[in-house]
Amino acid sequence: MLILKSKSFDRFASKQRIQDETLRNAIQETEQGLYEADLGGGLIKKRIARQGEGKSGGYRTIVLFRKGDYAIYLHGFAKGEQDNLPTRDLQILKKAASVLKALSAEEMAKYVSDGILVEVKDGREKVRE
Repeated sequence: MLILKSKSFDRFASKQRIQDETLRNAIQETEQGLYEADLGGGLIKKRIARQGEGKSGGYRTIVLFRKGDYAIYLHGFAKGEQDNLPTRDLQILKKAASVLKALSAEEMAKYVSDGILVEVKDGREKVRE
């Protein structure tokens, strides 16, 4: 399964020190049907725990998800900073999701090579010395 994150989500995850392993684990849970809300248009809301804490005070993520195919983290926010996603922001994310869903595999690969989307590493890549 291909797991990606938008450039803006990548910045958010780096700032919050959310590891790629954590993002992968969240998608594994999602594959099992464990997520908080279906927002329509292929978008789901998935909670992610802060390191050393639980999910209730952690992060909320908005993910474009297609079971067995791909997951693209589009937006994230800390529960303490924002309770819910404003309707307007959700509408914008749904429009972005419709564009991303229409991409071919080649076009998605180009978005990755151009840095628009970032691949979530699986931790099995060899570290170069």
